Amino acid sequence: MTTNFLSELKDRGLVYQMTDEQALEELLNEESVKLYIGFDPTADSLHIGHLLPVLILKRFQEQGHVPVALVGGGTGMIGDPSFKDAERSLNSTEIVESWANSLKNQLSRFIDFDDKTNPAILANNADWLTSMTLIDFLRDVGKNFTINYMMSKESVKRRIETGISYTEFAYQLLQAYDFLKLYETEGVKLQLGGSDQWGNITSGIELLRREKEVQGYGLTMPLIKKADGTKFGKTEGNAVWLDADKTSPYEFYQFWLNTDDRDAVQFLKYFTFLSLDEIAEIEKEFNEAPHERAAQKALAKEVTTLVHGEKSYEQAVRISKALFSGDIKELTAEEIKQGFKDVPSYDVSANDDLNLVELLVNSGIESSKRQAREDVKNGAIYINGERIQELEYVLSDKDKIENEFIVVRRGKKKYFLLKF
Repeated sequence: MTTNFLSELKDRGLVYQMTDEQALEELLNEESVKLYIGFDPTADSLHIGHLLPVLILKRFQEQGHVPVALVGGGTGMIGDPSFKDAERSLNSTEIVESWANSLKNQLSRFIDFDDKTNPAILANNADWLTSMTLIDFLRDVGKNFTINYMMSKESVKRRIETGISYTEFAYQLLQAYDFLKLYETEGVKLQLGGSDQWGNITSGIELLRREKEVQGYGLTMPLIKKADGTKFGKTEGNAVWLDADKTSPYEFYQFWLNTDDRDAVQFLKYFTFLSLDEIAEIEKEFNEAPHERAAQKALAKEVTTLVHGEKSYEQAVRISKALFSGDIKELTAEEIKQGFKDVPSYDVSANDDLNLVELLVNSGIESSKRQAREDVKNGAIYINGERIQELEYVLSDKDKIENEFIVVRRGKKKYFLLKF
């Protein structure tokens, strides 16, 4: 354990609020502390909005503490109302259970459940919430909180005017009960979360104090917004997932590579395990030559390697270089799938004429044979990165990448994918 661990978290900008800083710092310096973060299963994968809390669990584990990853198999049936504009839609038990299992598998890629000295712990609040009766809940949990206390939470206040159901109003009590159960079963004393979780966390601390006369602790991280004011974690309206099948490693790499100059250095502090001295060196290099994008390149390398592994990072770099240079034939079929996932495609059938001009029209790449001939003659058509200017050119097996794809480029940037 390093005695300045909490200070480093603050220097990285990872601390937004905490309860009793001095006492928490002493506790972290004196013993191996069990701490938890909850992850409600709202989809079958975590996304990069979850990355900060996942990585802070990893940081605590590396300092000798014991992270508890709590999958909300129970609370996920309701949904946290904190700072949401409207009530979440409710999902079936089967769906939530399936999503919870997916989250367990993903979390194991970041925190070590087999460590010899301080193995991480995986818990699911469905284990205690789904068997709890309403009477037990009201007697054991509800009696500890006044309506005034619950209404004072900022996350609830914001929903009172537009309307909040009792189901969501009671969510903070369920999360408070999680803290109590994790203290009873695992000895957990610290809860972490995003700054929107402060009200839920302090409710848990209050329940520990009342039921066990124990001092619990809370620490929140900032909710991240990009410098342009938009929500972090979305690209073109879509979430950036940690599941490679939902967001390919190439797309993931490109997301980080395209980070705004104003965010890049701070994101290195948030999302990488580079030391602050190493980040300062990168920042110096970045400030001296911003066009070289040293901060973005380091960020994309570190986070892609962390989430998908070194091989996937190297593959993403190879795809990027091939697309930039136009040397498409160097890519594998798998890399073609990643790099050209969103470009228009055409399934070539056995009946298709493989004459280039004919196929350009049949696939919709060109609007007419006349336009197709003109573009071919003028050198605007490329097959796998090579310019083709023969009007009678016929596509053959030698043009197919691993017998699956041919990449057609029209002009400088318009790509099309022919599938075989």
